[in-house]
Amino acid sequence: MAETRIERDSMGEMTVPANAYYGAQTARAVENFPISGLRFPRSFLRALGTIKAACARVNAGLGLLDARLADAIERAAGEVADGRLDGEFVVDVFQTGSGTSTNMNANEVIANRAVELLGGRRGDKALVHPNDHVNMGQSTNDVFPTAIHVAAYAEIVRDVLPALAELADAFDDRAKAFHDVVKAGRTHLQDAVPMTLGQEFGGYASVVRHGIARLRAALPHLAELPIGGTALGTGINAPEGFGERVTGELARVTGLPFVPAPDRFEAMQNRDAAVETSGALRTLAVGLMKIANDLRLLASGSRTGLNEIELPATQPGSSIMPGKVNPVIPEAVNQVAALVIGHDATIAVAGMNGNLDLNVMMPVIAHALLEQIAVTAASARVFARKCVCGITANVERCRQYAELTGQLVTAIAPVVGYDRAAELFKKAMARDVPIRQILEEERVLPREEIDRLLDLPRLARGGRATAPRR
Repeated sequence: MAETRIERDSMGEMTVPANAYYGAQTARAVENFPISGLRFPRSFLRALGTIKAACARVNAGLGLLDARLADAIERAAGEVADGRLDGEFVVDVFQTGSGTSTNMNANEVIANRAVELLGGRRGDKALVHPNDHVNMGQSTNDVFPTAIHVAAYAEIVRDVLPALAELADAFDDRAKAFHDVVKAGRTHLQDAVPMTLGQEFGGYASVVRHGIARLRAALPHLAELPIGGTALGTGINAPEGFGERVTGELARVTGLPFVPAPDRFEAMQNRDAAVETSGALRTLAVGLMKIANDLRLLASGSRTGLNEIELPATQPGSSIMPGKVNPVIPEAVNQVAALVIGHDATIAVAGMNGNLDLNVMMPVIAHALLEQIAVTAASARVFARKCVCGITANVERCRQYAELTGQLVTAIAPVVGYDRAAELFKKAMARDVPIRQILEEERVLPREEIDRLLDLPRLARGGRATAPRR
């Protein structure tokens, strides 16, 4: 049988594993919330450890913590930030809505590790106390949302934005490569006027760059930290200037422009910055799903579909049909987009649950937002590297479709009139021949004029016929 020790909290005794750094409140939460098996991600634990270390430094600087004690707490919190104690964070994501169980998990782990660093035995609260020392000047109510903001901001700047820039660059590169590849445009999944494949891919690059801009626009609100507000925003039990000093420390150690929340009451009541950021990620996900589906359509076939482009072959596509290759990367991107959109709905509902003076669905907001961020970054990199950068154009197929589209008739409408153009279009469709053939057979215009009006590259660049004078 595994060895145990007895720890105590305000509700009494709890048995914990002898080698665990966590204590009674964590063990109690583990018993109370056996729900999902989901744990907070590395990014959140890094932020939590960084915040606890900053608080210890500030408390020491204010003369509220003995320097030796503060140093041990800071070192232990640094180990949490660095990931050396991740196995000690055992509380389920679905727990008390403030995140108190996870905040206390951190406080207990840091306290017991600090005790050990000071030469004591785990569980010795007289040496280092999880509430009195590690949580000094803090409340879960300001620590937990601060951790959400710190983690989300850092992951967006360091992971998501570079990944999206790489994806946008990949689409831009393909747009340049396909600059002169003329094809039929399509609206309502019906033939439309000519365009170039480069124009189509340039639009995809713009979708991603708009996504980058939306995320950047959310960052100033994520940069506002409620730390120092303690329980409600009043700052009870925190020394004057504590929140400002801790925020300054967090900005210094992360290199990110964190600032004190201008209104800590708002920063406790609402998780609007998380909702806004999630909304930007959802909008991007919608755009990426549309692009991924476009690529699947453009690459469909190869003999019975559009077959205008070829995607890189990454793996066999069927366990029964030999030689089949599927658009697996766009399909993975679509699944990520579906998850991000679903998580956005979760965050929106959770954001509404700021009853009176505190949001009480913060753990699920943290989980959903940070997972959105992580999978968006990873899928964007995979999309760029394993799909987009290797796309090639089937130039001849694209040209054939451009010649066949009946909507080439649009180019002659200003010359012959809308009604006559529609009549010619119907004849071409009835006979399943190019519009050019009908124009030549019926001698609607001289051949040289037909060639000029139906010059595909010119039309793709927005060329316009000159209407006859009346």
